[in-house]
Amino acid sequence: MQTDCSADRYAFAPVEGRRVEAAFDGGAITSDAGALLLGATDRAIGLVRRLSDCFGDRRRPELIEHRLETLVGQRVFTLALGYEDLVDHDDLRHDPVVALLAGKLTARRRNCAPVAGKSTLNRLEQAGRAARSGQPSRYHKIGYDADAIEDLFVDLLLEAHDRPPGRITLDLDATDDPLHGHQEGRFFHGFYGGYCYLPLYIFCGRHLLAAKLRPANIDANAGAVHSLEHRALAHALTPEYSLRGLQYVVSLRSNTDAYAGKE
Repeated sequence: MQTDCSADRYAFAPVEGRRVEAAFDGGAITSDAGALLLGATDRAIGLVRRLSDCFGDRRRPELIEHRLETLVGQRVFTLALGYEDLVDHDDLRHDPVVALLAGKLTARRRNCAPVAGKSTLNRLEQAGRAARSGQPSRYHKIGYDADAIEDLFVDLLLEAHDRPPGRITLDLDATDDPLHGHQEGRFFHGFYGGYCYLPLYIFCGRHLLAAKLRPANIDANAGAVHSLEHRALAHALTPEYSLRGLQYVVSLRSNTDAYAGKE
């Protein structure tokens, strides 16, 4: 009797009377389907499109496979999914969900993935060099407007309210961003017990207003008041949110450990 076998399926021991098989005919599979909800949210508020408008791209359009909005969206969505390292994108550029979120299922060029790999995304990561110098170089043709990016976070907060709120509470928080290599500007932080950055975040409820990447060799509140005045007040509240008559109070949580045992 001829053996009935398939090179595409492998049978394992049954469990509670049910067959257990390994098959390899599922096509392109992803474990990040939940990112589709992120895509729906982005379409509602236009975050990626508006964030892309804060960048400048001086690459030659006829030579570009991955548009600036595609690069920004790919980085935003994959960071939200927990893929922090650029090297992850050598695999993610073939992920069907990442391509779907980018709105680009096929590439124009042969032997090219729908979305970018680590080398192309690195040009976006290096945009700060062009922004700081004010001029693009041969290798840094993508720059950004830092003020425009910071204003965007505030615009999103204001758009979430039907009418200007009479009072808002801003939460300033410094926390560790652990480092696992020899990144530029790394320092050991005694409180967190490791090498890290010490970014400053400003929240208003569930809305992020500012995120400042900082080294860990500074005080946790360094630059906090300046960021508060510069972002939350000076740029955000015009014209309908007039600065006239606006007041604010900075409150610090008491350190109970410092006063323990003292009457």
